[in-house]
Amino acid sequence: MRFNEPPFRSLADIKGLKVTVMGLGLNGGGLASARFFAAHGATVTVTDKKTEEELAPSIESLRDFPGIRFVLGRHDLSDFSGADVVVKNPGVKLEGNEYLAAARSIESDVSVFLRLSRAPILAVTGSKGKSSTVSALHFGLKELGYTAFLGGNITVSPLAFIAETDETTPVVLELSSWQLADLRGRGLLKPRVAILTLVIPDHQNWYGGMEPYVADKKLIYADQDESCHLLCNADDEWGRVFAKEAKARNVNVHWYSTSPLPVERARGAWLEADGRGFMRDAADDDGHPVGILPKELSVPGNHMRLNLLNAAQALVLFGAKAEAVGPALARYPGIEHRLEFFREKDGVRWYNDSAATVPEAVAAAIASFDRPVVLLTGGTDKNLDFAPLASALSDPRTAPRKIFLLAGTGTDKLIALIRPAGVPFEGPFASLGDLVRAADAAAKAGDVAVFSPGATSFGLFKNEFDRGNKFREAVRGL
Repeated sequence: MRFNEPPFRSLADIKGLKVTVMGLGLNGGGLASARFFAAHGATVTVTDKKTEEELAPSIESLRDFPGIRFVLGRHDLSDFSGADVVVKNPGVKLEGNEYLAAARSIESDVSVFLRLSRAPILAVTGSKGKSSTVSALHFGLKELGYTAFLGGNITVSPLAFIAETDETTPVVLELSSWQLADLRGRGLLKPRVAILTLVIPDHQNWYGGMEPYVADKKLIYADQDESCHLLCNADDEWGRVFAKEAKARNVNVHWYSTSPLPVERARGAWLEADGRGFMRDAADDDGHPVGILPKELSVPGNHMRLNLLNAAQALVLFGAKAEAVGPALARYPGIEHRLEFFREKDGVRWYNDSAATVPEAVAAAIASFDRPVVLLTGGTDKNLDFAPLASALSDPRTAPRKIFLLAGTGTDKLIALIRPAGVPFEGPFASLGDLVRAADAAAKAGDVAVFSPGATSFGLFKNEFDRGNKFREAVRGL
């Protein structure tokens, strides 16, 4: 679909426009868009197929804007054909959508932000590691004295802080494939530094194949030029594909790896066997690589160490002093729902990894500890291959001591893989409370209990963040 230019080029142009926000939701994007346009004088209609009861928290937070009109439980075609601008939720498909087909101009909260803010952008996409990377990058910027902001797919709309940004305030954006798709052909996204984390099959129930999924990921560097930097995975075939295309656009390509980089990939950063991170671009006066990540970090897991290496390299490329980056990131505490330690009870340490929505993330989680974990996992299938988790279950170095399963179609597939691995398990349990109580009864002092679903749970929770919150509540109620 071709996007028409919106009828605004500045904040002043918004006053008097008719704006329809398609998808209010509960995670920030639609809510921030409605608030932003209403605050700048637009006539705003919010439409969502969810009911008023389902959207009550978001509706309540818009009470300060009594002029906003709500159309809930349905969409009306006239709200799209009659609007000057439609701001769509990234989770709404463009193809075959009769409502969006009737719109004069279609935007997203991210595209609006990129049109109106002068802030330098550091952007991250990929399948896994996005949120931890952007969170660490934002943390590092603030530790190093920058006034910085974090938004995008991490559930904070950049429109929520646009008024505080200028050309001196770096903005870190986590961008999903859907958010990138909404930017295709607009020429708006030109990150000073962009990172492509590990790319693996995800959202295949939406895309129906890897090619269209990866095509959207590539949009992160589509409008970069010789003034920009792109970090690509040297350990992954997709990383090599991205690097080749970006180099053809004269983008400065840098590598990252879990092992020392060969000479032909001179520009980049890597992890040594002892966990320290080095960067060749930041070589000292004698040409020796410079350390940018220390051995001791506050967060567990080799996958988290790689995320912090990416953040460290991006910080140096953005202009931070290499010698200051490592100590700053060593203080990074991690983020909610991603191997988040939140309680110790009777000698058992409980971790919330609810943001693990693919099997590979579960495999990485159980490999993050120096002992077999008590694993709570399972949920609704996204048409994903559970083989990577099966390998981790069969490996004596990573196999859990015991598994507790949450009911779901993904769990049904997982059980068939657990049995051959010989790992004892209980369940599936129909409720999170039953799951937690069973795991608590089996755990003993010294154990690590990790909730890492590797699937969705749409039938039981609003999203993975709601799932993580409910998990913490259940554990704290023991």
